[in-house]
Amino acid sequence: MCYADPAHKRRRPIVIRSVWSHNLESEFHLIRSSVDFFPFVSMDTEFPGVVIRTTANTDDGVDFKHRQPERHYLVLKANVDRLNLIQIGLTLSDRDGNLPDLGTENLYIWEFNFRDFDVARDAHAHDSVELLRRQGIDFERNRECGVESTRFAELMMSSGLVCNDSVAWVTFHSAYDFGYLVKMLTQRILPGELGEFLDLVRVFFGSNVYDVKHLVRYCESLYGGLDRVSQALNVDRVIGKSHQAGSDSLLTLHAFQKITQDYFGLNNPIEKYAGVLYGLDVSDN
Repeated sequence: MCYADPAHKRRRPIVIRSVWSHNLESEFHLIRSSVDFFPFVSMDTEFPGVVIRTTANTDDGVDFKHRQPERHYLVLKANVDRLNLIQIGLTLSDRDGNLPDLGTENLYIWEFNFRDFDVARDAHAHDSVELLRRQGIDFERNRECGVESTRFAELMMSSGLVCNDSVAWVTFHSAYDFGYLVKMLTQRILPGELGEFLDLVRVFFGSNVYDVKHLVRYCESLYGGLDRVSQALNVDRVIGKSHQAGSDSLLTLHAFQKITQDYFGLNNPIEKYAGVLYGLDVSDN
């Protein structure tokens, strides 16, 4: 995989395309026409935090190390089943990291705003929601103008983003991200077993899924969250703020490109680390 320096691409302005109910179909049309040429999809989500830290099924004291991924999944499921997404950010790129220009002088990424979450009524982690509010998310506007998740799921299924072996997904610490997407695409609560969930992730997103948080485990001196890892890699945030899904999806792509260049190659191909979601790696058992 070639690496394109993010600094080079800053010569052309990058614009976040904000997606609401009124422009959802037209934006998916643009994505559908772009994905064959830009099959690397970097994704981030924003959701209302974690409200359940343990469940009855995760506190039985049995072989904790062996069952850790299953325990993580049960807590994830308990939260995802109860909560709703706030934003999804998508950055499409080609193998060299180039972004679509849609025939203009700008380069584009996408940020979908959802109406499903009602901050006045729905369960949420207060600190998480206040952080998102400080970072610019307008929960009232989301409720009034945001995308309905059912319509998003319908359009995503026909977009070429999912069930497409030519597409590679790039993420950071993405178990919850994929949890919310699987819930949205199936329009039902998550499966009761981790194995069933991972099967659905493979059905929708294929085997070319790269979780940068998982890759960091094999990169000497790298650790921490997306911002810390990016700083260590000397990768700057090009547009937007942290905890905005569009901005974070682009930063995730750039961190992935730099890690690919600096830590992986012919003798250690990055492809062998695909298909693992950090924290849900059953191969570690």
